[in-house]
Amino acid sequence: MTDASMTVGHDSADTARIALFGEIDMANADEVEQQILGAIGNQLTAVTIDLSGLEYIDSAGLRVLFTLGSRLDILQIALRLVVPTGSSIRRVIDLSGMAAAIPVLSH
Repeated sequence: MTDASMTVGHDSADTARIALFGEIDMANADEVEQQILGAIGNQLTAVTIDLSGLEYIDSAGLRVLFTLGSRLDILQIALRLVVPTGSSIRRVIDLSGMAAAIPVLSH
């Protein structure tokens, strides 16, 4: 079984920071997506997803991020990803073209 966990914090009353840890793949992507959506309230204006603690992500995990970006765009909630430069996760994010749809920061 693939393990993923997350922590949720708030930079301000209307900005959330969600940190993901472990691995996101086909086995747990739907569960991870539901946990992320459950942590995002309608009162937010921005969400930062920190992937610094992620060890692995596959196409199912990328789908979660693309879907989240589309959903938050409709709700007019800004989404940013934090992905360390040089990490294997950053390579996957860069190769997927995700930065064209969602701002990607180094930290």
